[in-house]
Amino acid sequence: MKTASATILSLVITVTQALASGGGDSEGLSLLATFFIAFGVLIVLFQFIPGIMLFGGMLKGLFSSADKKTKASATGSNGKQ
Repeated sequence: MKTASATILSLVITVTQALASGGGDSEGLSLLATFFIAFGVLIVLFQFIPGIMLFGGMLKGLFSSADKKTKASATGSNGKQ
């Protein structure tokens, strides 16, 4: 077990150093990577719209319940005049 963990650790260190060096001649993001990032951004944006609608409904419910309570207290406890 000790040999396996030492081997894995040495591979991780070597690979990390190789990836960190980068080579200096990177070409940037590929087209597929750009589409993947754009897809993630679209998911976040499309979840933002229903979130705003739910927040607006919550605020509407909070402020309209205050109006119902004042009307109910003005008409009596059972709603009859």
